[in-house]
Amino acid sequence: MGKSVRKAVIPAAGLGTRFLPATKAMPKEMLPVVDAPAIQYVVEEAVSAGLDDVLMITGRSKRALEDHFDSAPALERTLELKGDQARLDSVQHASGLGPIHYVRQGEPKGLGHAVLCGRQHVGDEPFAVLLGDDLIDERDELLTAMIDVQAKTGGSVIALIEVEPAQISAYGCADILAVEGEDYVRVNSLVEKPSVDEAPSNLAVIGRYVLHPAVFDVLEKTEPGRGGEIQLTDALQTLAAGEGEGSGVYGVVFRGRRYDTGDKLSYLKAVITLASERPEFGEDLKAWMKDFNG
Repeated sequence: MGKSVRKAVIPAAGLGTRFLPATKAMPKEMLPVVDAPAIQYVVEEAVSAGLDDVLMITGRSKRALEDHFDSAPALERTLELKGDQARLDSVQHASGLGPIHYVRQGEPKGLGHAVLCGRQHVGDEPFAVLLGDDLIDERDELLTAMIDVQAKTGGSVIALIEVEPAQISAYGCADILAVEGEDYVRVNSLVEKPSVDEAPSNLAVIGRYVLHPAVFDVLEKTEPGRGGEIQLTDALQTLAAGEGEGSGVYGVVFRGRRYDTGDKLSYLKAVITLASERPEFGEDLKAWMKDFNG
């Protein structure tokens, strides 16, 4: 039996340029999705999957992330004196999610480099990587399923979704082989943002990974790829083609509820979708949307 997955790495060092000017002085990860920042949904997902050790890879001007998950005695005392228990509980919930550690990436050298920054903290055990642009509905246990597959295979596991062929050039794309009798697939190869004509499938990689620590040695040797950055996809391609301990890459095809916050339009769709499911105002919001004609 291999080591169990108990650590999560959350890269959060990006500049958030697609959301300027809102992100000029505020981390993109702190943009609200209804009434909680996007990053809180990601941490909650990790904790719900049983991961009790979270490492955020941050950068300059990301101090708000640390403050959000820290206690706020003055604010909590004010809410307590007002008798505002609901808001007090919401504030304390964020700081009570568990131990969260922080490492700075320094230079924006890509997702692969961000993951590599977690090597000392993670050590020699499998770990999860959660990207903040993808929010997975709390009713869908994607990460738990991926952790189970990693335990079965001993390799690394990626999350895949089916997209329209015309959209595949926006994603990493997987060439896969079915595994008889299993609900996961084996990944033969990965291509980062292929053209529609070159894509081996319509299976796109989304921002959830459960990785064998062998990925660190590969990332150390991975040269900058697309965009001049160290790509995690390139390291996974090496592991998919390799042999021995830690080799092999597998995929879980996710058909649940995913909310994309990667650009302005998809972010707005995510906020509206989640807000419409809230019991306190969801029905009113949906009624208003039916009447709204712009």
